[in-house]
Amino acid sequence: MRSSGISRARFLAGTAALGVAGAAGPLLSAAPAGASPRPGLTYRGVLYEVTDGENPATGWNAQRMRTDLRAIRNDLHANSVSVWGDGVERLAATATEAAERGLHVWLQPRLGDVPEADILDHLAETGRHAERLRRQGARVHLSVGCEFVLYVPGIVPGDSALERVEYLLNGTFDPVLVQRRLASFVARAAKAGRSVFRGPLTYGAAHEDVVDWDLFDLVSVNYYAYHGSRAGYVRDLRPYLRWGKPVAVTECGTCTYVGAPEQGGMGWNVVDYEKGEIKGDLVRSERAQAAYLTDVFDVFESLGLYAALVYTFSAPDAPHRPDDPPHDLDMATYSLVKTIRDGDPDDPASPWHWEPKESFHALSRHFGRAGRGGGGSGESGGVRGWGEGVE
Repeated sequence: MRSSGISRARFLAGTAALGVAGAAGPLLSAAPAGASPRPGLTYRGVLYEVTDGENPATGWNAQRMRTDLRAIRNDLHANSVSVWGDGVERLAATATEAAERGLHVWLQPRLGDVPEADILDHLAETGRHAERLRRQGARVHLSVGCEFVLYVPGIVPGDSALERVEYLLNGTFDPVLVQRRLASFVARAAKAGRSVFRGPLTYGAAHEDVVDWDLFDLVSVNYYAYHGSRAGYVRDLRPYLRWGKPVAVTECGTCTYVGAPEQGGMGWNVVDYEKGEIKGDLVRSERAQAAYLTDVFDVFESLGLYAALVYTFSAPDAPHRPDDPPHDLDMATYSLVKTIRDGDPDDPASPWHWEPKESFHALSRHFGRAGRGGGGSGESGGVRGWGEGVE
């Protein structure tokens, strides 16, 4: 368990429940008509976690971070990275390194299972660093957080994120009350972000969350849906364009087995965590992960969205064990690279390295082609020019 109280994989379970909260009102019901989008994404990239792991081997490491960002820039051909987690020093160090390598940076603090005041203080400190980077010329956006229903105590009952997820999944909650509490905290977070950061501001909402996007410069959605045709994705995403603001898919992805895309945000739920093994007879498939990502990125490009970022770069606490399928926990990860333990595969503190999956190579080709000739380059247009220069 990470220091925030729950791993991101388990957070994804709550996404399915958040659609219930959407019953409080129609999505984007008051949105104005927006301008026609320009073709191609401006920013294409990946999420990079800085939260401490269960032990020093899997936790954030400055040397590894620099190596990873070099691979993200030079090998994945991404022009953007979302730096997320808790710990202002880790967030600041990683964001600074990414900016120095020429990457556009999304900086997103995610401190959970602590009082609201602590979460807002953590956000403000992170925002101050984002502002320093912006003033130094970096291309940086600040996200005030992610899916507050899961991370922030008090919106739904529960002393921990795990308890809040269970509460959401059992369906015994008042969606109107939850929506009112969520809207209140989103507004407080937006105010805290604005007080310290003068660049483009956003919030990482779950798909079908009801958010007042007038509070932000960009509309952002964490999107894990699966459809059998392009039309389904377009139907989901086109309403976000009605706000007349740049739209970013701030998370997307799937796990690494046959049938994972169909499971969406619940794809991780194939592990017996007490036994540390995969449930059932899953068939590992890096190809299924790669095909899903290339399909959805084609849709994002065609809609002219502002940005799309893949969850996630690596998952060091879920190693790949090719000769032991029941314990190949990498199958249940959304990562673009697979963790290979160099020592005892049963020792979580063992040294490790990563190797790219098929999804890494597929996106590398897509990002490389798009950066050379198609869509936006991330160097001009979009939010830059009106958001980052505000004084």
